[in-house]
Amino acid sequence: MIKSKKLKLKPSARDKRRYFLVGAMNEKVEKAILEYVGVLGFAKSAYMKVNSKDFGSKTIGSCLTKSLIEVRAALAFAGIRIEKVSGTLKGLKK
Repeated sequence: MIKSKKLKLKPSARDKRRYFLVGAMNEKVEKAILEYVGVLGFAKSAYMKVNSKDFGSKTIGSCLTKSLIEVRAALAFAGIRIEKVSGTLKGLKK
């Protein structure tokens, strides 16, 4: 029987991401980013919704550190307030 190993990325190959806590729904966040930076900017930011049950109705999103400024600006123009930004999910809970 052959055992399969799970491949892991080296730390230097992983994306540097920032996590942010928003009081709006995920659809509104995605729409705001798309309207401000466009499709190419949305792809470059690598926005992802993070599933977490600890925060209730709030949305946790993540993006690359290089594009955090554009994402923050897009959400500000849409009137969506970012409550907290952190480098780890554990940091958002504090």
